[in-house]
Amino acid sequence: MSSAAPRTPVQEHSGPDHLWSVDEHLEDILTTVRPLEPIELQLLDAQGCVLVEDITVPVSLPPFDNSSMDGYAVRVADVAGASEKYPAALEVVGDVAAGQADLLQVGPGQAARIMTGAPLPPGAETVVPVEWTDGGLGEGPVHGMRARSLGPEGASGHVQVYRPAEARAHVRAQGSDVKAGDRALRAGTILGPPQIGLLAAIGRGTVRVRPRPRVVVLSTGSELVQPDERLRTGQIYDSNSFALTAAARDAGAIAYRVGAVADDAETLRSTIEDQLVRADLMVTTGGVSVGAYDVVKEALSHVGDEDEAGSGIEFRKLAMQPGKPQGFGSIGPDHTPLLALPGNPVSSYVSFELFVRPAIRTLMGLDDVHRPTTRATLVADKALTSPKGRRQFLRATCVDDRATPVGGAGSHLVAALAHADALIVVPEDTESVEPGAEVEVVLLG
Repeated sequence: MSSAAPRTPVQEHSGPDHLWSVDEHLEDILTTVRPLEPIELQLLDAQGCVLVEDITVPVSLPPFDNSSMDGYAVRVADVAGASEKYPAALEVVGDVAAGQADLLQVGPGQAARIMTGAPLPPGAETVVPVEWTDGGLGEGPVHGMRARSLGPEGASGHVQVYRPAEARAHVRAQGSDVKAGDRALRAGTILGPPQIGLLAAIGRGTVRVRPRPRVVVLSTGSELVQPDERLRTGQIYDSNSFALTAAARDAGAIAYRVGAVADDAETLRSTIEDQLVRADLMVTTGGVSVGAYDVVKEALSHVGDEDEAGSGIEFRKLAMQPGKPQGFGSIGPDHTPLLALPGNPVSSYVSFELFVRPAIRTLMGLDDVHRPTTRATLVADKALTSPKGRRQFLRATCVDDRATPVGGAGSHLVAALAHADALIVVPEDTESVEPGAEVEVVLLG
């Protein structure tokens, strides 16, 4: 099933010299990428997925009145006025265990030993914790209930109760959690462990969701080496594919990392074609600028979907820093969306946050696809400068509504990126921001 809608490039944006704004590029992505089709999944397979329907409770939780304590189920009148000096002596008529179907009848002057989670037996009105009794041993207050096989008192004889209990004390009422007919979860909910637990508790073994998108991340560059391998002259370790794969998983996707592809257009094309079988979204990093070895641009500029007009990959210049060169389109028989990001580490990560993450969240079927933003006071030793006509994104830390830049403006500074939890946004029409000024901040954490 295609995850991209047919694309008809806007005429005024189709020229190679057009400088796209951040908002124009993002709008093109979000109007092209569409949510994945819903499927029915087993509960554990649905973790991280988004519900496509409201879930109604078929049976109340708890489904019956049950005890919240180990102790004795009794009638209120039989323990009224009980004290250590004048305990109430009751006849123990048996045990009530969790899961027990045949319940005892508790009459006047009687008690049933009851376990946590066991149903309140007929005739009983309240539960007395075992610590308020002698446990049937006749030796004063006890601290707990011994196992049935070890307790000489068994489930018969008598018990002395040293404190009174109000009606329905230590009783979990039927439907006190949720009632039959209530809405348990809304459509659009991301299923985490608590939500999956609730679905299981109300008897749902499967659920209808939009699946987590499968994202394939591929880096390019003959200079890239796998971590743990020996670096030779002119080589660097491939960090982008690791960072972006981790970022895709953080966004909710099932992400696959492909080892770095050398600067050869035919090899790149065949690698991408091989990966399409497991991709709802392709992400490449590197090779999108204007250099002689920018292989992604060379390999994909003239690739289109033969049966669909307007498809293919378009390479653009954006009015932003970092991340000016970008590529976007669809590829393959299923018109799989592909986002081509710059190769500089900071450029690629910032581009991911601005464009790829919203695309992933759109594939998931979420309404809110963007990172949260806030306003903060700039904390800096000097004014921040920004190129005119570009929207600049500066790495920062944001604490108590105070944003402090981290590292310089260079797009290769990986260490600074690792310490940032926010991006300061400097608008296109702003060339300088003074310390103490209010700035817009994108929160990454």
